Amino acid sequence: MAETERLTESVKELLESGRDDRLIDVLADAHAADVSSVMRELDLGDRVRIFRLLSPEHAGDVLSELDDQTLLDLVSALDEHEVSRILDHMPSDEVVEVVEDLPREQAEKILDLMEEEKSEEVHELLEYGEGTAGRLMSTTLVSVHEGLTVAQAIEHIRKSASGDDAFYLYVVDDHEHLVGLVPLHRLLTADPATPVRLIRDEDVESVSVDTDQEEVARLVQRYNLREVPVVDGSHRLLGTISVDNVIDVIREEATEDIQRLGGVAGDETVIDPPRAVFPKRLIWRLINLGTAVLAASVIGLFETSIQALATLAVFMPIVASMGGIGTTQTATVVVRGIALGDMTAGVLMRVLRKELWLGATTGLINGLVVAGIAYLWKGQLLLSLVLGLALWLNMLVAAVVGTLVPIALKTFRVDPAIASSVIITTFTDVFGFFSFLGLATLLIRFLL
Repeated sequence: MAETERLTESVKELLESGRDDRLIDVLADAHAADVSSVMRELDLGDRVRIFRLLSPEHAGDVLSELDDQTLLDLVSALDEHEVSRILDHMPSDEVVEVVEDLPREQAEKILDLMEEEKSEEVHELLEYGEGTAGRLMSTTLVSVHEGLTVAQAIEHIRKSASGDDAFYLYVVDDHEHLVGLVPLHRLLTADPATPVRLIRDEDVESVSVDTDQEEVARLVQRYNLREVPVVDGSHRLLGTISVDNVIDVIREEATEDIQRLGGVAGDETVIDPPRAVFPKRLIWRLINLGTAVLAASVIGLFETSIQALATLAVFMPIVASMGGIGTTQTATVVVRGIALGDMTAGVLMRVLRKELWLGATTGLINGLVVAGIAYLWKGQLLLSLVLGLALWLNMLVAAVVGTLVPIALKTFRVDPAIASSVIITTFTDVFGFFSFLGLATLLIRFLL
């Protein structure tokens, strides 16, 4: 971080002094990720100025590192011909990451200006669904026929534009079907006359083009893979997904889950302009307002009881708050388990029993504590016991809905991360108020 701050200060000083010749050297020596961090700290005019000082290859690397909003602002400020020339120097999968964030008309114009071959490759990748392995893969790879010798395979690699991040040599048959792979270190140490098919690994973990990117990430994590081959329905090799792309997916999915658990759009960043964020925030707050009205309507059913025993109003937030924290804890663990693939049908009952046990035990302890506080505060024993019982019941409800609702949403192909902030909280608020006020109403009738 200190290095990035020093680079930022150096760039700002050179911008102010107009020393573009020195600025070119500084930017050329800096990593693309650091340059992208610097650009976020500058106004749009300086971003454009810096970007035009970069070499086409370095500019492409920087584009790949920019956040969505900064990327959109920068590309909108540049001439479309400038952008297309830079994209021509980038791998097709990285071009896809850039153009998919742009307005459709602007993206089409830029693609039309690119070299025909590169533009066609990008269009082919864009045809795959968003968030799938096909959209994520790179088509730059090296494959050899299984009948070649090691010496012939090495010569083939030498003549191929394989890129700098290749880990494996992929082996295919006469019909381009994936039949194995050879780690490059094994290829280099093998006898040159040995046929490739004798040193290949036949048990290859691969994914289809329509595999969800989260499943790809789980596969990489489970088997410690550096690269994943992507195949079509006939098992023909189409491309590969590298571990650095998977790391980006893991970061994006984790960020999305965390933000949605908090009732925020999954693609929002801290530097998004207010107008872009406004509709996303508004819809969630309106939904939350609707659920709050539902909870308030439950309170309205017991208005007479509250008037008869005003002390009830003092303790209602306690029941709601404890139910809220109970659902948040349970749902957070369950949603994360779903994201990691750990939350399967086979472990559902075990997880539910665990959460019920935690809800019952922690609810009992908290119920006794709050009942004691209520008794010392108001001196009403029966009311204190009703409060403790209502809190205990609400913690059990929190355990059940916090476990089952995210799974139900996942079944219906709805992102389960939205459950905690809206649906589950509504369950516990409504049940908490109903149980506490309902039991209190019975108490009032008993006393009267």
